Amino acid sequence: MKRKSAGAGRNAAGKGEALSVSAVERIVRECGFAPETGQVEQLAEYLSLVLKWNKVMNLIGPYSWEEALRTLIMDSLHLARFLESLSLPESPSCWDFGAGAGLPGIPLRVVWGKGTYHLVEVREKRALFMQQTVARLKLPNTHVFRGRAEDFMAEQEPADILLSRAFMPWEKLLDFAGSNVAPTGRVIILAIEDVPATLPEGWRLEARHEYAVGADTRYFWALAPIIASS
Repeated sequence: MKRKSAGAGRNAAGKGEALSVSAVERIVRECGFAPETGQVEQLAEYLSLVLKWNKVMNLIGPYSWEEALRTLIMDSLHLARFLESLSLPESPSCWDFGAGAGLPGIPLRVVWGKGTYHLVEVREKRALFMQQTVARLKLPNTHVFRGRAEDFMAEQEPADILLSRAFMPWEKLLDFAGSNVAPTGRVIILAIEDVPATLPEGWRLEARHEYAVGADTRYFWALAPIIASS
């Protein structure tokens, strides 16, 4: 999924208000969410870890903690709300391809812990970051697979949820992994454009959601396989 530039007015990391649990909670509540205290603490710790590792491996680019929270992590909180609105199994299996810095998956798992979640990343250093972060935050039933998505899928039962922030264009994602989604599963597209008038053959739109992040509008689409009648 492509992202717009945060703009020339971006503050340098480390300037402005210091990162703290209370500052994170204030911003999250301003954005319309009410996480538990322990979840806010985990979000603040995740931010701290991302910024620390970002200095040596460019996980997210030159974001301050507040910009990362408002521009990147807020997607995960909206996504948790969207997933709650869908008809999913009680304990869904979820695949997150090209997980990189753990976005949207790690903040999502802080506030939405259903089922089993797999963060799939081929790049060793990013996978190591996610492994250490998942362990540090004690996220239940959340696993990191370092390797190719093809190799991961070969070892798994079909997914109930397949999502990706920026693994590949959504049409290619459907071709690449759509056959590995359960008949009752969903592919969740994180997009900066609305649903097209025509979807690829074999897929239908189950639900969509749009929300604002600053001056931008972002979208979620839940695509479901069309089950052929016998």
